[in-house]
Amino acid sequence: MSAYFVFNYSITDAEGYSSYPGAAMPSIGESGAEVLVADYATDPVEGEPGTVTVVLKFESKDAARAWYDSPSYQSALPTRRANSTGIAVVCDGLGA
Repeated sequence: MSAYFVFNYSITDAEGYSSYPGAAMPSIGESGAEVLVADYATDPVEGEPGTVTVVLKFESKDAARAWYDSPSYQSALPTRRANSTGIAVVCDGLGA
């Protein structure tokens, strides 16, 4: 069953964050994930979402977690965490 990694966050330090996309993208490519959404101008409808929304599609939750836990992504992760606030969740897609 497909799984999705959903990120929604606001950048708190644009200069500090600037190296994150270039550091994270190779790890996404290595994982075989599909980038479904990468929006830096999220349009809020309910609540107080961040301005950045990213949705990655993986073949399974295990594959999603393997990417997140990979050395390649873990080396990029501190840059996002230090320069943004928000959420990241892994969820199953519909289907068997």
